[in-house]
Amino acid sequence: MTSSLLRARPRRATAHIRVRVTHAVPGALAGAWWLVLPVMTAVSGAPVPVASAAPQQGGTSAADLVLPLVVGVAALALAGYGSLRRTRRARTRTTPGTVSARPAAPTPADSERQARAALRLADDCVRTSEEELSLVRELFGEERTEPFTHALRAAETELSAAFAIWRRYEQGVPEEAGARRQALVGVIGRCAEAGRRLDAEAAALDRLRGLDAAPRDADREGGQGSRGVGAALVVAEERFRELAARTVTAQEVLAALRERYAPSAVGPAAGYVEQAKDRLLFATARLNEARQAVDAGDRERAVRQLRAGEGAVVQAGVLVDGVERLAARLREAAALVPAALTGAEAELAAARRGRERTTAAQPHARPAHADVVLAAVREELTGGPYDPLDALRRITRAAGRPGGPRSGVLDTAAQLVARGSVAVAEEFVSVHRGAVGAQARARLAEAVRELAAGDADRADAAAGEARELAERDVRAYGTPHLGTEGDTAGLAGAVLGGILLTETQDTGTPAAYGGPHTRSRHQD
Repeated sequence: MTSSLLRARPRRATAHIRVRVTHAVPGALAGAWWLVLPVMTAVSGAPVPVASAAPQQGGTSAADLVLPLVVGVAALALAGYGSLRRTRRARTRTTPGTVSARPAAPTPADSERQARAALRLADDCVRTSEEELSLVRELFGEERTEPFTHALRAAETELSAAFAIWRRYEQGVPEEAGARRQALVGVIGRCAEAGRRLDAEAAALDRLRGLDAAPRDADREGGQGSRGVGAALVVAEERFRELAARTVTAQEVLAALRERYAPSAVGPAAGYVEQAKDRLLFATARLNEARQAVDAGDRERAVRQLRAGEGAVVQAGVLVDGVERLAARLREAAALVPAALTGAEAELAAARRGRERTTAAQPHARPAHADVVLAAVREELTGGPYDPLDALRRITRAAGRPGGPRSGVLDTAAQLVARGSVAVAEEFVSVHRGAVGAQARARLAEAVRELAAGDADRADAAAGEARELAERDVRAYGTPHLGTEGDTAGLAGAVLGGILLTETQDTGTPAAYGGPHTRSRHQD
């Protein structure tokens, strides 16, 4: 029966013993052969040549035993030396399969950095893909672009799940260390899957657009003028001209808003017109270069310049749309404020009656505070320019019950405020994503989830925090090349907006539809 000690001996230790025995046996056999050799010679009577000229005496001399002894000692020494070398090699080995070869487990801080980087990259890929796809739909329609839309929506779903996991992680859920490591692995895995979905369709999108073939091949495959860089240029230039006219109008609208409302009301769109002009300046240079490259037959250069120009045009549209949407929200909010005040006063009166029936001794601190807020809002209505959206926010927070239902008008007001906050944060992150970090993006994703779930208060709070964090990131980032000769074509805005993936003007790589492996495929 095998002892427990022998059963517990590792196979690697057994293998080492076998090797040592294998090295020692030949030496032992050689020594034994030399010891037996004189006896065999005496029995057979055959002469054995010797190296020494000394006369032989009867029996076995001491000299006959020296050489076998030396051989045996040498064999044992070699076996010991080999064992020592193997031991040292095992301790320092770096090949796979040994304990020392295993890479050190990442620290929680390392895993968090990887997760934040993955979230930011995946969010950039989704936003860039949405921008390019909006132009492709305009050229080819919904039906032909459905596979790319489907891939984009699947990537958005994965990214939303990754942001949700990350948000819970930030809040301390789960608490156990191993589970938290797995949560970070889940974030990184979800982001990788989002990128994979987009990478899988990038080549097909280029084939549809005709960006992967010479112009004559594109015309032969898809019909004259329906594919290729030339057709895409037509769409981009048409949208550019439309935005150039709308930018002038947006500037007039913004000036009128400043006269009618308080500065805080117009603050979310401050600088939008100037940034839109910057993007259009960049688009002008890139689309012109793309047209020249098409005329010269340089397809690769034409594709690069086209994608850079398209990205700038889309972002200019986001900024101009932002001014127009803000004006519409302010008008709607101003019209809703009187009804919201009436609804809030009715809510407070009902709350007082309910409390009086419950207990007359309970203090009414909250209704008293709400009365102060409502009185201040009424005074603002007659005191000159004010911020209608902020007024609605204060009304709904003063009269509403946290987590409880509101009356129809108050719920409408809360939803309007929340949608406005989310839209403002979304616009800012979209056109400044070259500088915005994962924390602001995570808060924005949370705001979108809360708005979809119907919790207007939480959506408004999360969106406001996202905007503040994004503005902080932009301030820390700065504006490279601004006011220098290198920024004469709007390069700083393009880099800040994530349109270009580098700050080098001559080798800037435009971002394109796709995941991490394909988004920079139109590079030099």
